[in-house]
Amino acid sequence: MTQPLRRSASVLIAALLGSVAMPALAQERMTVDLASDTGAFHGGASGTLYGLYDARLPHPNLVEGIGLRTVSTKAQDGPQHPGADALEVSTLLTDASGGDTYIYMTDINREFPYDWKTGDCAQSVTNYIEKLRAQVRQVKGMAPRYRDRIVFVPFNEPDGNMFAEGPKSCNNVRWQKDPTAFNDAWDRAVRMIRQELPGARIAGPNTSILYPEVEGFLRHAIAVETMPDIVTWHELSNPAAVRTSVRKYREWEDRLFAGTKWQGRHLPVNINEYAYNYHTSVPGQMVQWVAAIEDSKVDADIAYWNIDGNLSDSAVQANRGNGQWWLLNAYATMSGHTLAVTPPHPDQSYTLQGVATLDPARRQMRLLFGGKSGDATVALTHVPASFGETVRVRVREIDWTGQLGDSPPPVVVGDRLVPVKDGQIDLTFGRDGWPALREEAAYVLVLSPGQGVRPAAVAPRWRQDYEAEKATRQGQGLTVRGPEGSPDHVDRFHVSNGYLVEGFKTGTDAALDFAVDVPRDGRYDLRVLANSFNKDPLVEPQGATNVFLRIDGKPEGETELFLPLGYKPAVLDHADTVVTLTRGRHILTLATRSLDGTRRTQGNAMVDRITLTAADPAVTATRYDVADAVVKGGSATFWVYAAKDGLARLSPDASGGGAVRMAVNGRATKGRAFLLGGINKVVLTTTGSAAVRGLSMTPKNGPAPYLYEAEDAQVAGTARIAAASRASGGRAVFAIGGAPGNGNTLTFPRVMAPRAGTYALTLRFSNEEQAKATHYNPDPLARIARISVNGGKPMLVSAPHSFNANNWWEMTVPVALKAGANTIRIAGEEQPNWDGRTYASQSWPGVQLRSAYAPNIDRIAVTPMP
Repeated sequence: MTQPLRRSASVLIAALLGSVAMPALAQERMTVDLASDTGAFHGGASGTLYGLYDARLPHPNLVEGIGLRTVSTKAQDGPQHPGADALEVSTLLTDASGGDTYIYMTDINREFPYDWKTGDCAQSVTNYIEKLRAQVRQVKGMAPRYRDRIVFVPFNEPDGNMFAEGPKSCNNVRWQKDPTAFNDAWDRAVRMIRQELPGARIAGPNTSILYPEVEGFLRHAIAVETMPDIVTWHELSNPAAVRTSVRKYREWEDRLFAGTKWQGRHLPVNINEYAYNYHTSVPGQMVQWVAAIEDSKVDADIAYWNIDGNLSDSAVQANRGNGQWWLLNAYATMSGHTLAVTPPHPDQSYTLQGVATLDPARRQMRLLFGGKSGDATVALTHVPASFGETVRVRVREIDWTGQLGDSPPPVVVGDRLVPVKDGQIDLTFGRDGWPALREEAAYVLVLSPGQGVRPAAVAPRWRQDYEAEKATRQGQGLTVRGPEGSPDHVDRFHVSNGYLVEGFKTGTDAALDFAVDVPRDGRYDLRVLANSFNKDPLVEPQGATNVFLRIDGKPEGETELFLPLGYKPAVLDHADTVVTLTRGRHILTLATRSLDGTRRTQGNAMVDRITLTAADPAVTATRYDVADAVVKGGSATFWVYAAKDGLARLSPDASGGGAVRMAVNGRATKGRAFLLGGINKVVLTTTGSAAVRGLSMTPKNGPAPYLYEAEDAQVAGTARIAAASRASGGRAVFAIGGAPGNGNTLTFPRVMAPRAGTYALTLRFSNEEQAKATHYNPDPLARIARISVNGGKPMLVSAPHSFNANNWWEMTVPVALKAGANTIRIAGEEQPNWDGRTYASQSWPGVQLRSAYAPNIDRIAVTPMP
């Protein structure tokens, strides 16, 4: 995190620390040298600040699927924000991906800048050291498996906080001007931690940028032997600044370590806050950061500008990913060593950049690239002879789906055999059947031997974006909003083309006409990228804002769309539908009232753009190629997307003799499986000479789930049934839970199972609980459902914030049922602190840190798991 006041300085920082360039369109050529070796693949860009909420949220699939290496998060039981308690999230991180948890020990305090003063400077530091000591002793009590993955960060941005100027600083003296007070506090903290827990790893100094004065800090720490084990600072301006800063720091190390016990060493570095609102969630922006971080062989954590528990704007709901998640997923599949990549504009942000690896054992080269629109050539030089005279080139596009928009897997935009000429291949995007690049997208290119391979034909995909600000506004109240995020305003959110149209709100009579032109008769997928700010007084009564879609002004087929919620204005998600159009021109209208005048918009929304994509009715299954999987030994791991929770058929594709075993989310299966909505881990393991080529997924209706409406169940205590317009039956159950030991429960007394076994229990829930923010983070709370089956021990299920009590999502957990009637009880209460005895509500009365409630429940569904 960083101080809100620094937002206005972001442009200046960008200018000082990196080259922000908008080069003229010329020959854009990126070269990848396959004969080079710039070091072992590191994977360090997959990190997050405050990105995990608790031990269960987000789903472990999202954590493992991006190979999450590092998480920086608040001190256990700290009051800085709800959730993200270090020791709780460390169990999720360690178990899912084996990553390191960096404890922001300062976040044991409230507010930002921190309310930490307890007297004069000396007394405040003494008392703060004792708070740190208590945190270290918490870690000492952990099992070694988790304790060994902890890193202590004693100070956060001391330059603009505890050791800056102002009433909350230690002595009202800027650290850069006189570091004496900070150096003394640092030395005391380091010595205490190492005395309490020998071998503990410590990170710092954790400044907001790599100031020149950090060199002096290093000189001091070397002299008194309080050097951190990991050196940390923040980069929040632009991607090019990463390489510049790391080079500078390494030069300091080489010079200062000479003649000391550190001579010849390079300490690990974690840039434990990187990127800004304009960058996060956008694959074409974030790939530039990933490339710079991987080039520098450091770890880095995406900054926490918005809500916690969503992998820093990567996760959607509990188990879904946006475009940024799929970018990090593609990054996590890289292996071997990195290659020298020469972009057309080295060390210039907002230009075409990339990162590449070669895995000689697998005979596979992978390139992640993006950052510009239009034509560009990718030249692959010194292709190994082991790849053969003809190679397979497979390219997928990772689209931007909004900050909160669920994304299916990247789309295959090219898969063909290409001859190698003199050890080189030139691929020109925008020509020869390769698509032109899109600035907001990133691309995954996989090169492998072509002998014996028959790539599937890839039909050209027609897609067209239509910007809202260029559409025709009718009636009153619609206005253009912007400019939003840009390289000059990185604190603002990215939106398509920089502008939106706002004013779809209660009481207005307005319409927005999009003139579209489609190439053929048929069905088209329509996506509306939009926002309904969840705390807007016009939005809160209903939730998502309803508008009316019609084609060519006709009442036939008029559709009501609900424009999705966001935690801040201009934070985008998408509403999707299908339209049938004849070849040629049409007018698609979004209006605030139906044509017959009987229905009107309730809420307040803004629209960024609409996108039409030609639907392919011939495609009934989604195929995952082994080129996109993580292959280790005799197993291949696929990350399979399901649009909704339910049954599907999974069909492995393998060659040779032997058998293929399959496990879905850890459960063995032979074909049919229950898939979670969002991301699923599917592992294929071969025996004998079998070799995996891919996997196909077909959604399958199968047996219908057993549905049970919450309003028909037993409600006890102060839990209540109330109307909810978007609930499945128009009603739902609210206020489940309360103080520890409460009896405010929801019980389904006769949940029928045809046979004993494991069933998928799908909750349709909502969660509107949100704490009062102290600065720019909105601070929503997750709610925990305590689910008991037939009187058994409660299972804890963490439900993310859904932005409104009338905004219903689904999540599934496995339960064991007996044959016949079963009782399922849902309860809620505040979870205790780490000690298991005390509560946040006692330590911080009036501050919402842990919810006392289970999520609101619309219904449950029960499906036998194959």
